[in-house]
Order: sequence, then C-alpha cells, then structure tokens
Amino acid sequence: MTEPDSVEQAAVERVRAARAWLGDQVVILGHHYQRDGVIQFADYVGDSFELSREAAKAAAKYIVFAGVHFMAESAAILGRDDQVVILPDLQAGCGMADMAALDQVFTAWDELSEALDGHAARYITPVTYMNSAANLKAFVGVHDGVVCTSSNARGVLEWAFGQREKVFFFPDQHLGRNTGRAMGLPLEQVVVWDPFQPRGGLTTEQIRDARVILWRGHCSVHMQFQPRQIDLWREREPGIKVIVHPECTMEVVDKADYSGSTAQIIKVIEAAAPGSQWAIGTEMHLVNRLKAGHPDKVIHLLSPFPCVCSTMYRISPAALAHVLDALIEGRVVNQIIVPDDVRCDAKRALDRMLAIPR
Repeated sequence: MTEPDSVEQAAVERVRAARAWLGDQVVILGHHYQRDGVIQFADYVGDSFELSREAAKAAAKYIVFAGVHFMAESAAILGRDDQVVILPDLQAGCGMADMAALDQVFTAWDELSEALDGHAARYITPVTYMNSAANLKAFVGVHDGVVCTSSNARGVLEWAFGQREKVFFFPDQHLGRNTGRAMGLPLEQVVVWDPFQPRGGLTTEQIRDARVILWRGHCSVHMQFQPRQIDLWREREPGIKVIVHPECTMEVVDKADYSGSTAQIIKVIEAAAPGSQWAIGTEMHLVNRLKAGHPDKVIHLLSPFPCVCSTMYRISPAALAHVLDALIEGRVVNQIIVPDDVRCDAKRALDRMLAIPR
C-alpha cells in the first residue's frame, strides 16, 4: 500500500469511528458530484436543493454537507434554528457562484433602472440560480424575485414573466439561455450583461428590447463539453444517445438528444433500455457512478478529458474526519452561518420557488 493510500485509509477509519460515536446526532449529505471516498459515508445523496430539504427534515442537530459553500448556506437557510450546518472544507466554493458578487448585482440593478426610466422593479423580475450565494438569494427575495434549479427553471421563468415583462437571470448564462430557447424566446431578445463593462456592455435600446438579461457566468465543468465531442461519439458509435446538463453551451444542448438536470439525467439512464449506449455531459464522478450502477448499459463521459468539479473535490475523507473528530471533542469547526436578515429574505425567495407548480 502506498503512503497516500495509507493516509486516506486512516482518514476513512477515523470517519467510521466518529460516525459510530456520534450516532444520530449527525447527518452527512453528499452531492452527486462528490468523490466516492466521501459518498460512502453519506446518509443522503442528491443535488444541492434536494439535500438542503433533507437536512431540514432530519432529526440530527449537526448537518455535515459534503458539497460546496452555497449548498451549505442553503441548508442553513432552510434548516431549523437548532441545527448546525458544517462544511468540511471552507475552501470548497463554486466558481460559478463567485462570478456574481452582491455589489456587482446592485450596480447592475441600478444601471438597468437608469435604462428603464428609473423603474427596474416595474419591468424586471430577478431570478437567481440555486448555485449562488445566500446574499444573492436574499437580493431576489427583497426585489420580488425567485430562485430556480436546473430542473424547474422553465416553470420559474414562466412564473417570472407572469409578474413582469423582463427577467434578470444570474449567475449562469447558459441555463438561462437554454431555458429561454426551449420556451420559444428569440435569441435577439436574450442579451448578456457583462459586470466588467459599463452598463453591462449593453445599449439602452438593447436593454429595453430584451426579454431576458443574462449574467456573464458559467460552470467551468460544463464548459468543457463541446459540439465536436458529440459528433465524434456519433461517428464512432452509431446509435449512441447523448444527454447533457443545461449548464452546457447552447451549441452542445442543441446537438444533444436530451438535456436535463442531474436528477433528470439519472432518471433517463435508469429508464434506458439494457444494451443502450450513452455519452453523458456532466461531472465525471456522477458519470462514473452511473456507469458502475448500470452495467447493462454502455455509458461514457462525453468529453475525452476528466471533467471534475475541483472545488467539490476539496472535500476529502480527511476533511470529513477533521470536523467529526471536533464534534466528538465538543467543538464545532467550519460552521456555516447565514445572518438572520439574509436568511429571512433568501427564504422568501426559496419559498416563492416552492410555491410554483412543477
């Protein structure tokens, strides 16, 4: 056994011992993109919002979220006052979520108001993707907006257009564009706001004519999938089906046979006929887990290169052991706390989302 393997095995044993000692005081949540060495300890495996709701229902006092920062924040927002949410590594962030900062969004809102005769609130419904910081969820809560996930984005946008004529969608431009296209919106009515350009790089006329104003943000994992990869798989394996996440570019989504959220990808693969062949455009750990769980199907990662969520990968068995050992000692480390005012406003936006029929 090599030394790195020995270190990891020692951490695994520490986690096992800590789980046995802590019992039902702790629930561990594992995101679909998490590595197997951590997933093996998860009480629940799912996407970010599904896991946050499980946390809120759990009897456990301590919620250890093996995901990234915005996910742990969502668990803190939805959880009970007596629950403590812990992120095993505080450096486990989300590049997409970091692409939209609150001060940038405030500036954009003010500049959009200037272009709309001082009345952004009259014309625009702000929508933030679940993959965003708690303070952005609070922003949309205050401004009569809503949160969306990749699985309910269309229903949320339909609701948003029922409130006002325009939608300001952040931080992922590709989910917003792909959803708008699926709803039949012409591309000329969809514009991109660049936070590093004056007035987002848009003219007053473009802002006034737009139905959807997208933030210039993206997921670094899903940007690795390219249209040519789909062509190559179809040349190599005639009859193969391609399914991708809607965080991929419009060109990739248009070429694929299906697109859908993480949960939807899993459902499609589970329901697929034995012997069917699939190329999947999403994070590698989930694809590998689907491949292992469905040996009756031929499953490939769409890209020839590893597509790993590097920030999620910061959560390791050693990091998990560290926070659990601290609980045994009576200490809480790496707690995620959302200020009460932010939590209240963010929950308002999440509650609006939950009230929208799916």
